[in-house]
Amino acid sequence: MILVADSGSSSSDWMLNLPDSAPLSFRTKGLNPFFVNEKEIARVMQEVPEIIPYASEIHEVHFFGAGCVTPDRREIVSNALTEIFPTAFVSVESDMLGCAYATCGRSKGYVCTIGTGSDIGYYDGEELHQSVHGVGYVLGDEGSGAWFGKRLIVDFLYEKMPKDLYKKFAEKYRVNKDIVIRNLYQKDRPNAYLASFAEFMAENRLHPYIDTLLKNGFDEFIRTHVITYPDFWEYKVNFVGGIAYHFDLQLREVCEVLGVRVGSILSNPIEQLFHFVVERETKLIIK
Repeated sequence: MILVADSGSSSSDWMLNLPDSAPLSFRTKGLNPFFVNEKEIARVMQEVPEIIPYASEIHEVHFFGAGCVTPDRREIVSNALTEIFPTAFVSVESDMLGCAYATCGRSKGYVCTIGTGSDIGYYDGEELHQSVHGVGYVLGDEGSGAWFGKRLIVDFLYEKMPKDLYKKFAEKYRVNKDIVIRNLYQKDRPNAYLASFAEFMAENRLHPYIDTLLKNGFDEFIRTHVITYPDFWEYKVNFVGGIAYHFDLQLREVCEVLGVRVGSILSNPIEQLFHFVVERETKLIIK
């Protein structure tokens, strides 16, 4: 049995192939090792009732996660998963590689994540070439949920938001400066907190302020991350993440203006990633 995970900072999606039945799917909180430690990851998995009956039968775990970019961070996740699945081979890779598998398969192309955070990488059909981008929500994450959330909060607190939206925002979230500061500086996963305000953009996507905000954010992402590659126009650029998916009209418009060839736009790559990994591992076993 093979268990595959796609983990972001906000949530993690899992799929397990079962003999003679449809795959088992479930979701947990995000397991980014920059924000959760080994014990917390193990605790989260121990509280998933769907997976416990199969824990000893799983022989492979393939985890693709945000924050899994260095050996020490990957080890945090690997150690936690080995504790839960002691007889399984555990592989931990970056979420970007998982997104490349899901969107490109064996073809060359660029893959971008635009969800809670944002990043880009070039995939040569076999390996992902990590970029110098992806510096996190404090320094970067242009066009991401955290990036948009930060601007919504700033415009609200500075009272720069249009009055009609200001009233809606105040009624929906009932936040003030103290509440925002506490969530950003004293609680876990501040990037996910910022990204949670993306729901407000979805509810008001037709408002000129939101439309302009989205286009500005995507424009900054494309200019900062995509068109800095001299050959970006030769390959399709694929996008993965809730922000890219739910606001694809503005994203496509910006890409068209800047000459970017759009490939797939997926909200969630787990299904495509799961089938890619299971097919690959099955072929390896047969060989």
